[in-house]
Amino acid sequence: MTSRSASESTSTWSIAEIAAEFGVTHRTVRHYEELGLLAPERRGTTRVYHRRDRTRLALVLRGKRLGFALPEIARIIDMYDEWPGQERQLRYLLSQIDDRRAALEARRRDVEESLAELAELERRCRQALATGAEWEAEEEATAVGTGGEAGGEAGGEAGGEAGGDRRDPP
Repeated sequence: MTSRSASESTSTWSIAEIAAEFGVTHRTVRHYEELGLLAPERRGTTRVYHRRDRTRLALVLRGKRLGFALPEIARIIDMYDEWPGQERQLRYLLSQIDDRRAALEARRRDVEESLAELAELERRCRQALATGAEWEAEEEATAVGTGGEAGGEAGGEAGGEAGGDRRDPP
């Protein structure tokens, strides 16, 4: 990270300095430039980044951490340049936050359901090991696949009675 004071409003940074400061690659910085998210000054073949570019890069990276797609991030950032700007931008950002929160909550529910299924499968495995019971792979696969015990166990027992595959887990 470069040591520059906040009062240096005319400061400039090279691509190497800005990439190092934000922990991204030069290619990432150039990619954001290609997308119009950054607009460094050009001095010959050298890119010169100003405070505005640093601010925009920080906003892009924050948006990425929050799970926003680059086009959404671009729209939010570009709204700063539009008039009336702030109110419209904030309303749009709030709608995006609501959408992102809903998507993350749905993913959290999916993860919680998966963890519950794994806990149940682990319990059954430990029970089978403790009691010496035979492992019914078909029964376990059906129970885990359907998320329910009743249909899974019935299917497993029927398969076992009909001479289906009974084997120990690998």
